Amino acid sequence: MTDTEDTGTERQLTVFLVDDHAMFRAGVRAELGAHVEVVGEASSVAEAVSRIAAIEPDVVLLDVHMPDGGGRAVLDAMRRTHPHVRFLALSVSDAAEDVIGLIRAGARGYVTKTISPDELAAAIRRVADGDAVFSPRLAGFVLDAFASRPDVPVADPELDQLTNREREVLRLLARGYAYKEIAKELFISIKTVETHVSNVLRKLQMSNRYELSRWAADRRLV
Repeated sequence: MTDTEDTGTERQLTVFLVDDHAMFRAGVRAELGAHVEVVGEASSVAEAVSRIAAIEPDVVLLDVHMPDGGGRAVLDAMRRTHPHVRFLALSVSDAAEDVIGLIRAGARGYVTKTISPDELAAAIRRVADGDAVFSPRLAGFVLDAFASRPDVPVADPELDQLTNREREVLRLLARGYAYKEIAKELFISIKTVETHVSNVLRKLQMSNRYELSRWAADRRLV
């Protein structure tokens, strides 16, 4: 199929959504409906790998953090067998290690969930065309990592103790979010936020959120 039909209109791109929050997927599908054809969605790594291989969409919108491995696991499974499928990370996280990790794994771009529907549609089309797309603040992370330290992985033994969800909660907590605000941002309950914070405190052997905030700031996670 060509990029244009006889009417001169652009071919509608096919997009696949990978995110473990059903409400978020529904919102993205509704917002993008006028711009692209959303041909499928998945809430887990295994489901994503299977369905992307079967559908072969133009672009996959990929969440970074999911309970079973997240976007990195999807990319690792797909990039050798389906190199023509483009991946655009769409995440609440704007942490440097997440951005760099996904780009090293093969994503063509990385934008945060604060992006507007029109901007997201434009980013999808640019990625489909082969461009690299980043939210403005994130481009500097990639330039720094690949220009000055291209062969050095981002690693932190203490940080590696934490699950992906615990890292998300920690970042928002360090930015001054209240538990209720974190719950709303991550589509989880306040009780679940409290549990994650308790686990982070235990793993890092700290006693309060202020120590956690300083720890996160020292590692540029905020």
